[in-house]
Amino acid sequence: MSVRALIAACCCAAGASSAAPFAYITNQGSHDVSVIDLAKQQVVATVPVGRSPAGVVAASATGRVYVSNPDSKTLSVIDMRTQRVIDTWPAGSGPVGIDASPDGARVFVADWYRHRLLVIDASKRDGTPLEIEVGKAPAGVAAAADGRSVYVAERDDDSIARIDLDRRSVSARVKVGSHPFALLLDAPRQRLYALNVLSDDVSVIDLRSFSVTATVKVGKAPYGAALARGGALLYVTNQHGNSVSVIDAETLAVQRTLTGFAYPEGIASHGERVYVVNWMDDNVAVLDAQSGRTLDTIATGSNSRGFGAFIGAPATP
Repeated sequence: MSVRALIAACCCAAGASSAAPFAYITNQGSHDVSVIDLAKQQVVATVPVGRSPAGVVAASATGRVYVSNPDSKTLSVIDMRTQRVIDTWPAGSGPVGIDASPDGARVFVADWYRHRLLVIDASKRDGTPLEIEVGKAPAGVAAAADGRSVYVAERDDDSIARIDLDRRSVSARVKVGSHPFALLLDAPRQRLYALNVLSDDVSVIDLRSFSVTATVKVGKAPYGAALARGGALLYVTNQHGNSVSVIDAETLAVQRTLTGFAYPEGIASHGERVYVVNWMDDNVAVLDAQSGRTLDTIATGSNSRGFGAFIGAPATP
């Protein structure tokens, strides 16, 4: 089976066991989360959370959404079925990037100021984390598909750390471009993409050798990434370029650069659409995944970010 077919098959299997998906957009300025029903293409709920929410992960396996609130130093837990906050957990001194294990049992949070990866057992009501020391200014987090490793972007060290969860320590590091911020896992290709906001490029890391095998030049200050079209295309938002780069995920060649965005940050895909979060315009642009053409815009809260895997749906009972 080809890589694209494998990714498509995984997406279809996930869709068959889940309800209609939602997009959870963190709004830094209005301190809330806009919930978009992707079937209706409209906001159906606005959920107040902590101050200046940034990171988000929708853990469909457990029907929970986790939101990092850097200024409140907390994590908000949203129930996908009620679209309400059901818990608020302490989360270090400056939680930013966030991800969850595939089964949703553990949540991983980058503590920016204390240089720690927080590992939270999602079944415990108090959310007390296990702390693992990492490099300076950890930002993006990506959990491995096997649930045994987590990758952390160490922004001020220009490196990516691989965390061994069994040993509770860094097992390897690799140098990338300047100031890596976001990470995206491409499990079928055994790749990790690191977006470097100061060198304006994407480092492609082979997870088997844990080494950089390619560097792709994109627009100014790449911030978020998503795979679309069954994994055939890699979309990258360029914050300061007000653009989105579209990359052939097989050849790693930039196919086109889309313009007309306003400080684009978070990005995710579902079906044949790509959702781009615009910080300056307070909206989400809906793109056709194949052509990149803008199909619609959906108004959100103030200073929308959506940093993380913000699309999910509760699994059917």
